[in-house]
Amino acid sequence: VCSSDLFCLHKLVLNTTLYINYMEKKLKFGIYIHIPFCSSRCIYCGFYSTTLAKTMETDYVEALLHEIKLRKKEPLCFCGEGETPVVDTIYIGGGTPSCLKSENVGRILSCVNETYECQLREVTMEMNPDDITDEYVKEVKGYGVNRISMGIQSFDDSRLRFLRRRHTAEIARNAVSTVRRAGISNVSIDLMFGFPGQTVSEWQEDVRKGVELAPSHISAYSLMYEEGTPLFSLLEKGKVSQIADETSIEMYESLIDQLSSAGYEHYEISNFAKPEHRSLHNSSYWHDVPYLGFGASAHSYTIGKRSSNVADIRQYVESLRTGILPSSMEIIDDDTHYDDLVTTALRTKEGLYVDSLKPKYREYIMKAAKRNIDAGLMAMDNGHLHLTRKGLFVSDMVMCDLIYT
Repeated sequence: VCSSDLFCLHKLVLNTTLYINYMEKKLKFGIYIHIPFCSSRCIYCGFYSTTLAKTMETDYVEALLHEIKLRKKEPLCFCGEGETPVVDTIYIGGGTPSCLKSENVGRILSCVNETYECQLREVTMEMNPDDITDEYVKEVKGYGVNRISMGIQSFDDSRLRFLRRRHTAEIARNAVSTVRRAGISNVSIDLMFGFPGQTVSEWQEDVRKGVELAPSHISAYSLMYEEGTPLFSLLEKGKVSQIADETSIEMYESLIDQLSSAGYEHYEISNFAKPEHRSLHNSSYWHDVPYLGFGASAHSYTIGKRSSNVADIRQYVESLRTGILPSSMEIIDDDTHYDDLVTTALRTKEGLYVDSLKPKYREYIMKAAKRNIDAGLMAMDNGHLHLTRKGLFVSDMVMCDLIYT
């Protein structure tokens, strides 16, 4: 079957992953569940969240269960007669999902399993280090959680206080041990670099301490100054200063070197994994796999469309009480879909499988990429166009060169 035939079948079936799933009659999709509760807001966070957990948790979970059931028949991808797409990954994110009572985590996962056909390979739950106890981890493990993603951010207590994190470095280290003791070995940690005044050597020490914990997965992000956050306000008032671009690049270079030396595969711009421990759920975002997002502010990507739920917990709850999902929708045409592929697949180690594109996009991308290939920023291997290490540092610029619209 050539790529043009696949587009006739359905324009969503574009890349290798979905094509293989189609041929095996095992079309897979992921589910994201947004828990917008936090005990306190971090200074840098731009995600939708609220501190109303104690008063809104029960109502919110009831609304979530209603949405999960309401969307049962929503078309996800092309299915022939007798074919049913199956859920293979679930990601519970936030906010702070570990603010939830464990029994509510169980209710949500049970509802997903009862509503959809599931062949789950990975069920991830984000947790704050200071929420983690043996009992809590054992309970959510019993409900099906088999991977924990932990926002450690730094092992420097002064920086954690600056971020308004509730944990200390010692609490974070103990939390990783607790998760393993409770029976979950697949642990991912988040680290952050580029703090005001931070040196490269200080960042290298943070990475070293992260590696000491031997997590199966490490995500590392540069501190972002998002408009509307307290951190952005401090920047505008001149109370903090961003580090120099050259320093940020040096930090990222040392991150790659340290984690590669420690046996981690750099499989996505910000993500590193031990062998066989890539994030399966997040990988689906980068490889054009459809997903449903449940909860206030959650996004979904299905047949030819992208939708997002209202980012207001009260409106979300009240609307679902009447059986109406408060969401907006965007139709994805071919040009938009191509642009989406460029900005997601090119984040990965494998890159974009060019033969999966329609002829006009295949011709366009190879012509547009030539300048970057000649400059050593991109390369072509086994039909996949991907960033080189040199290209990682200017990935936004490279992707802009390849955008169609």
